[in-house]
Amino acid sequence: MADSRKNGPTRKQIQPRVKVWLETVGQETDDRENDVRERGGQYVFGLGISDILKAVESSGSIKAAAELLGKSYRHVWSRVKEAEEALGQPLVDARRGGSGTSRSSLTELATQLVGDYDALRRRMFEVVEEEFSARFKALLRPNTPHSTHSSNPPDDAQPGPLTPPGE
Repeated sequence: MADSRKNGPTRKQIQPRVKVWLETVGQETDDRENDVRERGGQYVFGLGISDILKAVESSGSIKAAAELLGKSYRHVWSRVKEAEEALGQPLVDARRGGSGTSRSSLTELATQLVGDYDALRRRMFEVVEEEFSARFKALLRPNTPHSTHSSNPPDDAQPGPLTPPGE
């Protein structure tokens, strides 16, 4: 067995991770009794709800979207309702029953949110990759591409690579 200490320690490559989500704007509260200052808002929108809304749009129903995503109907429905409550506006126009397979569609707000969120997320990945490449040169291996692209990145619930899905 070779002793890895002969050639010195092996330098590991590093890469930054990014999560992007949207929150309502919180107001600072001052709870003097408990000496607590709270700031921050309520989670509204991230990769998970974006994927749900895209699945609703492509499948035409919440039930079909749940099946497409491998999630329960209850999970998908509750995530949509939570986002709608946080925003104070509907995201999905759902019609019960009726003929045909297309019973649910996105509101204009939902369509705009999905597009703008995806664009923001993509841009955040670009900015972080640019900054990382410029600032962390010493930690990158010489003669090794330092691409942080991955064909199968995790969702926002886990730290993700710099390249958004589908690129």
